[in-house]
Parts: sequence; C-alpha cells; structure tokens
Amino acid sequence: MNSGRVRVLRPEELGEGERERWRELRAKSTAPRNPFMEPEFTDVVGRVRPRARVAVVYDGGEAAGFLPHERGPLGQGRAIGLGVSDCQGAVLRQDLAPDTRRLLRACSLSSFAFDNLEAEQGLFVPHAVEEHTTYVIDVEQGYEAYEKVLRARSPKFLKTTLAKERRLGRQVGDVRFVFDERDPAALRTLMAWKSAQYRRTGRRDRFAQEWITRLVGRLAGTRAPECTGTLSVLYAGGRPLAAHFGLRSTTVLACWFPAYDPDFAKYSPGLILHLRMAEAAAAEGIGMLDMGRGPAEYKDSLKTGELPVYEGAATRPGAGAALQWLGREPVRRAHGFVRARPRLASLAVRTLRGAARLRRS
Repeated sequence: MNSGRVRVLRPEELGEGERERWRELRAKSTAPRNPFMEPEFTDVVGRVRPRARVAVVYDGGEAAGFLPHERGPLGQGRAIGLGVSDCQGAVLRQDLAPDTRRLLRACSLSSFAFDNLEAEQGLFVPHAVEEHTTYVIDVEQGYEAYEKVLRARSPKFLKTTLAKERRLGRQVGDVRFVFDERDPAALRTLMAWKSAQYRRTGRRDRFAQEWITRLVGRLAGTRAPECTGTLSVLYAGGRPLAAHFGLRSTTVLACWFPAYDPDFAKYSPGLILHLRMAEAAAAEGIGMLDMGRGPAEYKDSLKTGELPVYEGAATRPGAGAALQWLGREPVRRAHGFVRARPRLASLAVRTLRGAARLRRS
C-alpha cells in the first residue's frame, strides 16, 4: 500500500478538516460529482445505520483517501447505504493505490460488497463480477438542446408527452411544477405512492424498512453544496400528481425515488415530471441527471446516454468472505440468468404482479 496508517471512525467522528479533504478529493476526480459519494450522505447513513464506518487512509501525515462502509457479522463489509445508494466506492487521491486486501484487513473487513460501483474505481473494479448500465440525461448545453435531441431521436414521444401536459391543464387544472418543494406532506405523499407501487408490482417495499424512511427524511433536510435533498412535485388543479425525491450536487441530480398518482396515469405525469426536472436542473447549472441502473421504458425514452456501474465484492480469505459469497452470489447469478432472457424476465414480472394481487386480495 502506498500509504501509512488507516484510522476507522464513525462518520460523526470525522473532523471538519477531514470532511473538507474528502470534498477536495472528489472535486479533483474526473468522475461525475454524484452526491452519494459526498461526506454528507455518509454522515446521514451513519445516523440511521449504527454499523456505518469510514476508513481514513493517511499518506505522509495527510488524509489521502476515504472508504465509507458498513461492517456486518464476521467482518462482512458493504458499501455505505448498499441497497439504496446509487453510486459507491472509495474517495482517493489520484496517485494513491492501496493494496485492497491490506485495506480490508485494516478495516477488520473480510469482504466489501458493492452493487453500484462507480466506473472509475480502480481499487474495486477488478473485483466486479457484473457490469450494469445507469441511464443519464445530459443537459450540459441547456434544456433546449436536450429537447432538440429528443425531437431528433424520438419526436413522437416528446410531442405526445407535451400534448398530455396541455390536456392535463385543460381537464384537471393549472399545471405547476416545484423543483425544490419543502412541504413535508408532499414527501409523505410520495412515499405512500412509492410503497403502493412496490406492492402493486410485487417488489419489496423499501419504505417498510424504518431505516430507509428515516434516511430519506433526514436527507430531505440536508442542505450542502454537493449534497442537497431535493423533492420535486408536479401539481395540477392544486393537487400533487407526481413527485420525485433525489439528491443533487452542483453538477449532478441523482434521481432516486420517482412515483405518481395512478389515478392520473393516462396523462403520463411521471414523464412530464422528469421533463420539468431536466428543465429546472439545467436552469440551476446542473449538467446531468442520473436515473440509476435498471432498465425501464421511461428511461429509454428520456435518456441521452449510458454509464457503466459494477456489482461484486472484494474479499480476503476467511469465513466471512465465504459467507458473503454464499449470501449474495447465488441470488446474483439467478437474477443475471433471468435478465439475460427477456421472455423469462417478462414471465418473472407477471409472476411478481400476480403474487402482489394475491397478497392484496
């Protein structure tokens, strides 16, 4: 390891100088400034996840790297907020190249699992077992330039969505969009919609997990230049029809939890919401919206590009690493097998929805 000692701290134990050093290292990275990689996100996770830790790597007496993580039984480590965080990895000085196993040993970790590893993570990408795609919207040249891209690539989509927005205004009432809504009731509405969507589609309800609800609630009040909780809401006739909660830095809006009122599905309020979010983000000087990994029809319609993210685990020999493999690898392989076969994937989706209907009946 081209470095000296490693200190492992709780997130709240980091000094302001160390936090500022973290921000400096992120600013020098060539990767997009995703807010999930900022100290503020790790700090909030630490308030709801007692096993959250940060390894601070020193070189020549100065902090030269940070590895936010959570430590489980037998030292099974995982990326901070794994399961909800959409961008993961270490924050390192560009010339720093730690030895992965020695770093894990210094953290008392037998493994370090990730499922949305940032593409430029040279420390952990060699340990990836699967590459995924995250879908992005480029508004670096402004919203009008983005609309031109949509008109050229999928003119019917844009024309239809804008027509639905106008019809929504005529039939339901004045359409209003708020990029940064501070009303707690609107956040509760979004979480209720999202929970219902999870149940309707047969997926695990993330908001049934108390720590995720608490995490989102705390992040909604987080106001930092590179990590600000942002609730965006589309209203019509004075009532909310679609909403999204995510995190934004000065250059990236990380899309996280979008949902809409299914009673108004015919107007495609979710698509209208995303167009208005792109417009507002561009006006704020934000250059990219990251819609996250996982295919979806709305992402295909809205995207301008794609970026890779990685899934896998770095390990060192021991019982903890073996348990990590047994706990994750069979499930990951089963998911990969289904994703690679569209007909099987379609059947899986229908099965999940059918099971959800049975649970509701």
